[in-house]
Amino acid sequence: MKFCVAIDGPAAAGKGTISRAVAAHFGFAHLDTGLLYRAVGMKGGDPAQAASTLCPEDLARPDLRSLAAGEAASRVAVLPDVRAALLTFQRNFAAREGGAVLDGRDIGTVICPGADVKLFVTASAECRAERRWRETGEGSLAEVLEQVRARDARDMGRADAPLCAAEDAITLDTTTLSIDEAVDKALRIVRAQLERG
Repeated sequence: MKFCVAIDGPAAAGKGTISRAVAAHFGFAHLDTGLLYRAVGMKGGDPAQAASTLCPEDLARPDLRSLAAGEAASRVAVLPDVRAALLTFQRNFAAREGGAVLDGRDIGTVICPGADVKLFVTASAECRAERRWRETGEGSLAEVLEQVRARDARDMGRADAPLCAAEDAITLDTTTLSIDEAVDKALRIVRAQLERG
């Protein structure tokens, strides 16, 4: 069975947590596409070359969840050559047997426009900054909020595959939801589509 769940949204909205939970619940494979861009950004050198030679070891780096890696990802993600180099990898992953969940910024709009389920997970910038600050323990809350807003502007304003909700995506605002509540809502949406066949 092939079944694709596309989960998009800005940084620290909860899409990674929700994606992992959905994949685990239904036994689907999971790909955090942001890790691909973080790994490319942290490899250094020519970003297009880094993207075309990405290997599993690059995705296992312990520093990929750092604020620096997030900033690096946002800088290389605007480059068309980088996006093109990673496109085939992501589409092949999405088309695998047994189901797949991909989370990122352009899964429902560019990578998998025909996904069976599209979710756009969001939250207020203040809420997301506090989550990221607690997660990383880096900088001050004000600095992280400034970084979140700058990253949103870059991600939404880029010419190639900007961050936006697909027209047929279901928006899930996690600002006031607990993790369990957000996951439960996502599971219900995916389950309903699976039952429709």
